[in-house]
Amino acid sequence: MSDRRGGAGRAAGQAPAKVKKARRPQVRLPPLEPWEGRGLEPDGDYDGVEFRGVDLAGQEGIGARFMDCALTGCALDEAGLARARFIDSVLRDVRGVGTNLAEATLRDVEVVDARLGGVQLHGAALERVVIRGGKIDYLNLRKARLKDVVFDGCVLVEPDFGGARLERVEFAGCALKGADFSAATLTDVDLRGAAELGIARGVDRLGGAVISPAQLMDLAGVFAAELGVRVE
Repeated sequence: MSDRRGGAGRAAGQAPAKVKKARRPQVRLPPLEPWEGRGLEPDGDYDGVEFRGVDLAGQEGIGARFMDCALTGCALDEAGLARARFIDSVLRDVRGVGTNLAEATLRDVEVVDARLGGVQLHGAALERVVIRGGKIDYLNLRKARLKDVVFDGCVLVEPDFGGARLERVEFAGCALKGADFSAATLTDVDLRGAAELGIARGVDRLGGAVISPAQLMDLAGVFAAELGVRVE
């Protein structure tokens, strides 16, 4: 007679599947030339350029390409960068409200200590991107594609991941406040490192994510509400 208990014991003793870790960018910038232009140009081509302390507020760089570039201490208020491409680049201490990066491409990019609000990244493609430190309010990533992305030690206030696809995305030491995951698709998303995990909508889309036991307890009320369970 077969030992069903033994089979169950082996199944229970199996190691849990590991979450695939995100591949971080390895950005090594070459010697850069200081930018001396007057303004960004639509479909402009910027290669090996350093933008330091430049006021790019209201500039129109739709479809521009930034390759091996550094943007340091730049103002990006209402900057028009829809469909722009940032490749092997670093954005450090950038600030601004209403920056339009809709349908932009960020590949092998580091964003460090940014202070941004209302950033439009809907429909964008992010691959091998690290967003480290800083604070971003109302980040719009609706229907964006995130692959190998790390949010590290930053504060995200009401980020919108609605309809987005997240694969190998990590939240490490960051605060996630009022996040919206409605209609999102998650694969190998690691939320365990989040210092604060607040989900306003889309808790039913967390299949494919990993959370810690403590986070499960914190989200118990949200899960209960999603299931229509009253807790009295």
